[in-house]
Amino acid sequence: MLTLTSGAVQVIRTVTANPELPPDTGIRIESGLDGSDALRLSVAPAPEAGDQVVEEEGAKVYLEATVAEMLDDKTLDAQVDPQGDVAFTIAEGGGTPA
Repeated sequence: MLTLTSGAVQVIRTVTANPELPPDTGIRIESGLDGSDALRLSVAPAPEAGDQVVEEEGAKVYLEATVAEMLDDKTLDAQVDPQGDVAFTIAEGGGTPA
């Protein structure tokens, strides 16, 4: 199962903390549109049918079924640069979980 670093947990909780968003809001990762290996990441109000849910310390990640298989042994990390831009990265397993 995908693991989340403490940095990813913190960023996801910050991104989804808006009180105007539904309580189940999380980050959804799905496959790209053109069949490439690219992944799309978006804020989602809830998981879609068939999504795998990864939740750590209140941070929710929804994985499309095919993406869940692909990321099964991976670690999701996130960092914020000095300009406030967020960068998510996926690394091979063995990362430091939250």
